Amino acid sequence: MNRFLDWLGDFLEKRRGLLPLIGLGLIVLNLILQIVPGPGSGWIVDSNLFLHLGLIVSLIGILLIRVL
Repeated sequence: MNRFLDWLGDFLEKRRGLLPLIGLGLIVLNLILQIVPGPGSGWIVDSNLFLHLGLIVSLIGILLIRVL
């Protein structure tokens, strides 16, 4: 587990903007799912799951940029 965290820290240190970009991608995906109705999207669209995940990932990414 310790090696994995060291590897993850090194990986994210070289790619500082990756987590905020992933978060923004999830937010845009949520917007697309809201606009374009699809079969079986049900509770994911109703709960805005990707919006919330995108916001959390972006905030964590921004906080990690400051630390790394």
